[in-house]
Amino acid sequence: MTNPALDLSKIPVTIVTGFLGAGKTTLIRHLMENPQGRRLAVVVNEFGSMGVDGDILKSCADENCPAENIVELANGCICCTVADDFIPTVEALLALPRRPDHILIETSGLALPKPLLRAFDWPAIRSRVTVDGVIALADAEAVAAGRFAPDPAAVQAQRAADDSLDHDTPLGEVFEDQIACADIVLLTKADLAGPAGLDAARAAIAAVAPRRMPVLPVTDGAIDPRVILGLGAAAEDDLAARPSHHDGADDHEHDDFDSIVIDLPEIADPEALAETLRGLARDRDILRVKGHVAVAGRPMRLLVQAVGERVRHQFDRPWGGAPRRGRLVLIAEHDRIDPAAIRAALAAVL
Repeated sequence: MTNPALDLSKIPVTIVTGFLGAGKTTLIRHLMENPQGRRLAVVVNEFGSMGVDGDILKSCADENCPAENIVELANGCICCTVADDFIPTVEALLALPRRPDHILIETSGLALPKPLLRAFDWPAIRSRVTVDGVIALADAEAVAAGRFAPDPAAVQAQRAADDSLDHDTPLGEVFEDQIACADIVLLTKADLAGPAGLDAARAAIAAVAPRRMPVLPVTDGAIDPRVILGLGAAAEDDLAARPSHHDGADDHEHDDFDSIVIDLPEIADPEALAETLRGLARDRDILRVKGHVAVAGRPMRLLVQAVGERVRHQFDRPWGGAPRRGRLVLIAEHDRIDPAAIRAALAAVL
């Protein structure tokens, strides 16, 4: 076995970024199931105090990516907690008796990738890891609808009608920064978008991308790992080609967004809960919901994932000896979080 202290080769790192609900966890699960002979490690960064994505990935652990190689960072955005969380985590992975061959980092849906790239210049890890590539995921159906890459003429018309739209919305900036930092863009949920939607999404990506890059359709995270791993981009050395709305700023603001965690007792009707979540997305601009819920009379845990009004739920595994406690994390722009209204809406379905 190679002594990690004597192995001077750099470990490649792939950063998987993308907006809320774009399918990052699904992609990483696919890579874990198809490691191409690599021993993987995964770092998951959640927004909010409750980790769901990390729990999902740990349930997929195997000999190619054992549970000790899957680390969840839930203390804030990974690029804002570099010294306290990110650097020690990478150092711990590099010190494992069997060092990983490749590290996958799933950023939170609200993260700007460029500050994370800068972290790879820290002396503690600079000579030991390299960013093999940045993979940006974009929901093809949403992008095709123009939610994050509006037509310039339409934006100008909105500006004329409303002075508050002098600048891009925070969501638009996040989306554009993620695309600008990418080496490859994956258009997820391609089956929902259809051919016309994919064409519209590609055009929207091209309108904000600073350079030509591959834009590939993907359904259920299924893509040949050889396409997105082993790029050798050394992205930490290529920052100038990856412009950001926040270049020159000391940091980036996450107080544009906020989250709330709701504890739920057992529910009787999953579809009634889904309809309530759709209403919260519509009436309260809730961007993202994820968590687990206990359903009366059912031994399995109900996994709930929502992006806007698109709500999905499925039973994922038995509760076993764990407490049958439901918890949901809801994410919205800061001024749209109303804890009392959210709790009241959810209490109505109990």
